[in-house]
Amino acid sequence: MGVEGCTKCIKYLLFVFNFIFWLAGGIILGVALWLRHDSQTTNILYLQLGDKQAPNTFYVGIYILIAVGAVMMFVGFLGCYGAIQESQCLLGTFFTCLVILFACEVAAGIWGFVNKDQIAKDVKQFYDQALQQALMGESDASNAKAVVKTFHETLDCCGSDIVTATFTPVWRDDLCRKESLKSFFENTNCHKKIDELFSGKLYLIGIAAVVVAVIMIFEMILSMVLCCGIRNSSVY
Repeated sequence: MGVEGCTKCIKYLLFVFNFIFWLAGGIILGVALWLRHDSQTTNILYLQLGDKQAPNTFYVGIYILIAVGAVMMFVGFLGCYGAIQESQCLLGTFFTCLVILFACEVAAGIWGFVNKDQIAKDVKQFYDQALQQALMGESDASNAKAVVKTFHETLDCCGSDIVTATFTPVWRDDLCRKESLKSFFENTNCHKKIDELFSGKLYLIGIAAVVVAVIMIFEMILSMVLCCGIRNSSVY
């Protein structure tokens, strides 16, 4: 016996929310893949200074996001099918998956909040080490120059602070682009550019996480109400 009245309305409302959830999963998956293959981040995070690899903590969050997007698409499909079929078993499985996914998202959000400053800090330390080797002519200086020039060209910056950002182009124009007097005074230090690069992307990830969390809360409530309605209708 099918559900009727208000419960039937909840059934279709849950289907709509699940379809939105499925679309959101696809969007998150697409955004995560874009962040993973973004030219700025890949140019920087694939660098290697001697035997030291650039910090790739940022990619841990991206891989989590890719997994969440894929699971969201599966769970959204499961919820849509369960709502249309009025199956308590499918809706129960859907609810369980939602709870697990919500817990994982909260854990990932806490991890991201704790590490949001550390990601940029690690990359800046990696850049500073390469810049020091390049300026001082230390061992493996040619590799250090290549790393530094990649940072400068990718982020359109020069130097790690105000002093080196201003004076590095004067005596080391092989590291910084020196096109004109105007560009010389407009060079931006790379620490600021690194902060802007990662804070912007982490902000985007944070917005996506909040939107998905709100949708999941609504779906958990609707699925519980629909399960109760199906159980009551089967009794009568």
